[in-house]
Amino acid sequence: MRNREEVKPARERILDAAATVMREKGLAKTTTKLIAAAAGYSEAMLYKHFADKQELFLLVLKERSPSAQLQLEAAGSGNLAENLTRIVQELMGFFVQTFPMAASIFGSPELLAQHRTGVTGRGYGPAGPVLSLQAYLDAERDAGRVAATSNTASVARLLIGVAFHQGFLAAFEGHDDVPNARTKAEEAVAAILPALTREP
Repeated sequence: MRNREEVKPARERILDAAATVMREKGLAKTTTKLIAAAAGYSEAMLYKHFADKQELFLLVLKERSPSAQLQLEAAGSGNLAENLTRIVQELMGFFVQTFPMAASIFGSPELLAQHRTGVTGRGYGPAGPVLSLQAYLDAERDAGRVAATSNTASVARLLIGVAFHQGFLAAFEGHDDVPNARTKAEEAVAAILPALTREP
């Protein structure tokens, strides 16, 4: 009987291999040749399914990592503090998983420029989570749960910054996730919530 790995579609095997290689070697040292070999395929087979390394990286982030595409509640639903806590906690998971992959490209201006072009050309970029969170906070303001005078852009940047920093610290210390992520997210939200809900 063939095992489960053998019957996986080629696309899935290549994505699994890309996630493994990128986490072990970093994006700078990852090549499509290494990914194809790890998946047990030729580079030609890889290119039948994926355009380039940037597409593979984006798909690894989307399909093999905690999501940075914020799953936002409808404005006015649920508990605001709980909604924000879940968002910050999810982003901590995303950042701790992706730091080992992405950090290496910052050592090479040429690689960083190539990566920037490849990612932004597909409509992605590091500003995405901040803009999504700000849009959610703006919608909550329209729904009357966030103060009309609150600076939603700054609050979004602060909350994303907390998640980013905790992810960085955990990755630096060799963790695969942020220790006590839920508590840290709750504390960050509790500290910022008065800036959202109180009128001056």
